[in-house]
Amino acid sequence: MPARTLIERRNRALLAFAILTGGRDDAIASMSLKHVDINAGKIEQDARDVRTKNRKTFSTWFFPVGEKPRAIVEGRLETLETECLFGPDDPLFPATDMGLVNGKFAATGLSRSHWSNAGPIRRIFKDAFAAAGLPYSNPHSFRKTLARLGERRCTTPEEFKAWSQNLGYEQVLTTFTSYGNVASDRQAEIMRSFEKEAAKGPPLTPEAHAALQALLDANRPT
Repeated sequence: MPARTLIERRNRALLAFAILTGGRDDAIASMSLKHVDINAGKIEQDARDVRTKNRKTFSTWFFPVGEKPRAIVEGRLETLETECLFGPDDPLFPATDMGLVNGKFAATGLSRSHWSNAGPIRRIFKDAFAAAGLPYSNPHSFRKTLARLGERRCTTPEEFKAWSQNLGYEQVLTTFTSYGNVASDRQAEIMRSFEKEAAKGPPLTPEAHAALQALLDANRPT
């Protein structure tokens, strides 16, 4: 995405922030700088200020999606604080300032106002995907992507529970049931992996493993 003007940099940072945090579009629209702790790598979705679903307050730590999204968000905060002179209560993603340019009503920069709803965020997503030659994916699709990533990355129920809470869900089952079935190609991949594991034979019991290790130790060259 281009990042020449303040508006373009805002738009690029918006998509980076969405995949880094999994925030809902209306929550992101209402966030201020004070809700982001870049050093701790987290955001505080405080329902007193942020339009969270069901008015629930929770903390979200950045998802492991690579260094680039985080670097873009860090640059975003620096721009707002040093270039725009924004304070803690100013919007993280301010609305567009409009005015007359060569006799026509057009965007002139950034205001100090929050977006009143998520409509502008959805338009930014639509324009960004179109400019990249990609089919449109709405903001919520990034949450689906993160849920899928969690299914791949998490190896214990506790890990997936933490991942689910990071998306704002109290019940881990919600994450499983909210984002559809396993895609058929992934289903095939998983089932083939089971077949490969079965071909290796049943796993050793602790007793069998100990006996095998003793046999290897007894026949180890001295």
